[in-house]
Amino acid sequence: MKINAGEIRVGMLLEHKNDLWQVLKTQHVKPGKGGAFAQVEMKNLNKNTKINERFRSNETVEKASLEETVFNYLYKDDEKFFFMEPKTFEQIEIKKDLVGVQGKLLTENLEVSVSFYNDKPIAVDLPNQVTCKVSTTDVALKGQTASSSYKPATLNNGVNIQVPPFIETGDEIIIDTRTLEYIKKI
Repeated sequence: MKINAGEIRVGMLLEHKNDLWQVLKTQHVKPGKGGAFAQVEMKNLNKNTKINERFRSNETVEKASLEETVFNYLYKDDEKFFFMEPKTFEQIEIKKDLVGVQGKLLTENLEVSVSFYNDKPIAVDLPNQVTCKVSTTDVALKGQTASSSYKPATLNNGVNIQVPPFIETGDEIIIDTRTLEYIKKI
């Protein structure tokens, strides 16, 4: 799908120079002399390289069309995560580096959205919130400063986050998968 250079946003996937690029930064520049343009920093999803491109505002770029499918998480081994499509029971495997840190938040049967480009998985999106159990945390000290003080906690999946002082070991909490921050206690 063709879009104008002025419509490019952070996070978009573009087809450029016969490859797939993710937009990291974009800035619309209107110099005093000459036409306006968009300065775009992009990362190649296949080669893991970065480039800066300048697109004139009247140019068009090709936005990549992705196919999203819902999968359930099954299990992992040393190098891959395994997912199953719930309707067809078809299984796929995705390399750990594609999933990244969010792989620690995966729990059995968790529904995730997998984005495909030309039948190749390129991204795994977890739900915005997941439930985790606090395995260890420090004891809150009475008389500590106002409510904005947080303390470190380790979750049952090994992720370290900051939690409010009233959270104790064994509590179940909800965290944001995008920022790895505490949301609320269950």
